[in-house]
Amino acid sequence: MSARHLKTGRDGEEAARAYLESCGYVIVARNWRGGGGELDLVCRLGREIIFVEVKTRASSGRTLPIQALTPAKQQRLIRAASAYLSRNRLWETPCRFDVISVFSGPSGNQVEHCTNAFELSNIVDSRHSSWQPW
Repeated sequence: MSARHLKTGRDGEEAARAYLESCGYVIVARNWRGGGGELDLVCRLGREIIFVEVKTRASSGRTLPIQALTPAKQQRLIRAASAYLSRNRLWETPCRFDVISVFSGPSGNQVEHCTNAFELSNIVDSRHSSWQPW
């Protein structure tokens, strides 16, 4: 990746962090790695854990940031979230996946927050809480 691309991504994550904190979320981890993937932001809101994927694009881009969240990427996020929950013994804690799209432009960043960004189709196994979708 080019240095400019990496800076855009870091700036987008920072904009997402500031937005989430202004909405009352508590950031508990940034760029957490495990389970063969990375979680951009892990937050708490009340008792719930929110795994946030941040997608940043130039406002002049042709594609929407959320379009980059392919089924394969969703599976990597699910595996990473499972590792996070296991490592921290949090399987009983409600959680969800959100996506924050950051559009960077000359007048600054515009942030769009999509809660419950994707549905999980895996069947619950007997080791996990009934609400836990994987």
